[in-house]
Amino acid sequence: MIYTILQSVFREEKKVNFIIFFITNFIKKATVFCNILVSCIILKQGITSLFLLIVSAKNYTFYKLSIIIVKFSILSTNMEHKGILYISYDGILEPLGQSQVLSYLEKLSQKRAVHLISFEKPSDKKNKHLFDRVSKRINNSNIHWHPLTYHKKPTMIATLWDIFCATVLGSWLILKHNLKVVHARSYVASVSALVLKKIFSIQYIFDMRGFWVDERVDGEIWSRNSYLFRVGKKLEKNFLLNADIVISLTHKAVKEMEKFTYLQGKNPRFEVITTCTDLDLFKPSNIKNKERPLTVGYVGSVGVWYLFEEALDCYQMIKKIIPNARLHILNKGGHDYINNCLNNKGIDKKFVLIETKDHSGVVSTMQSIDVGLFMIKPLYSKISSMPTKLGEFLGCGVPCICNSGIGDMDDIINNEKVGIVLNSFEKKEKEKGILSLLELIKDPTVKTRCREAALKHFSLIDGVNSYNNIYSFLDVKPQ
Repeated sequence: MIYTILQSVFREEKKVNFIIFFITNFIKKATVFCNILVSCIILKQGITSLFLLIVSAKNYTFYKLSIIIVKFSILSTNMEHKGILYISYDGILEPLGQSQVLSYLEKLSQKRAVHLISFEKPSDKKNKHLFDRVSKRINNSNIHWHPLTYHKKPTMIATLWDIFCATVLGSWLILKHNLKVVHARSYVASVSALVLKKIFSIQYIFDMRGFWVDERVDGEIWSRNSYLFRVGKKLEKNFLLNADIVISLTHKAVKEMEKFTYLQGKNPRFEVITTCTDLDLFKPSNIKNKERPLTVGYVGSVGVWYLFEEALDCYQMIKKIIPNARLHILNKGGHDYINNCLNNKGIDKKFVLIETKDHSGVVSTMQSIDVGLFMIKPLYSKISSMPTKLGEFLGCGVPCICNSGIGDMDDIINNEKVGIVLNSFEKKEKEKGILSLLELIKDPTVKTRCREAALKHFSLIDGVNSYNNIYSFLDVKPQ
């Protein structure tokens, strides 16, 4: 009901601007109030701070003055430096958070303190075994974790509340620890980060992870004519114009952004750091089983962005040539859909294994397959994406078959000769690709090439070094 009312109210362009104005100013004022209140409690500044609290809440003119005084009082008691504030709207308790956030931060925290704000799903927080396991990893590092609860509904109000909570907590951490850099992972986290930059004049990293707003349209979640799309695009513009560093997953996305009209003559500093892989974990197995039949592996989601039926077509073509070829599927939550697709394609299930495994189980499975198979919808937003599974497959020495139009993926696979890229989904193109793939896997050097390609393009160590170089650059960059 609330969502419908808001949708009808904010249709006009000028009212879209009002939303952005309202959100920003609401968070600013609320943050000021909370910051000074916390300062009063922690620092016991007494009448002076209390007076500033009351005045700032009533009169925005005293806003900057109050921030300066409170920040000065905290700096006088805490001169910690070279720490960073990292905000992730993805939960660290989720597999993606552990592989694409925590793995980086554990290594980055060896050189500087990391204050991590993440949003965790209630069900994950209630999983004591999971929570304790992740907490133990974090406690063994120099990461200070501040898990907040992720709110889902009603969509807009819940997200605004999460942004508000991150902004208030971030304000307190910046003041308490004298933090100079805020690193925001993706768009929602960047709303808080941008407000914190404006308030405290700190350095802001926009780690965009993809064209999120366009993904909402391509995923048919938003309409291109909706006010949410227009608000999202205006926020994206502000992120790009105000960021001290913009990190992209792909070179193709950077080339696209450099064409944006509002960035002409104002290009921020772009850095490309792709979805890196822990190659000490994802590595070829020393165990060899020559009696095992050819195994095709499908790992991950089967919905939204993935063309699972196209992938099954490729498996069927392989099976026509190699009748005993197996299909090993690792997936969580999509087993009913998978079984329906297998039935519709007439695939004999005695040749198919469907499982759900934890992170370590994914590694052992990838090490036991011969070919990685996945197809992704080649949409506009996907030029900014890089599938995590590609680096993991290659790290295990497994060549892949996939489609073109996804980030820099086709360039890497073709240039390094570590797989086959389909340029279309026509039957002739698939048949040609399968024949080339079966020839490729006969090459005794292909596993070595896959591993070398992973080390060249997806190394976690290289990714960590790139982030450390960015942080070092911002340490000396004038604010």
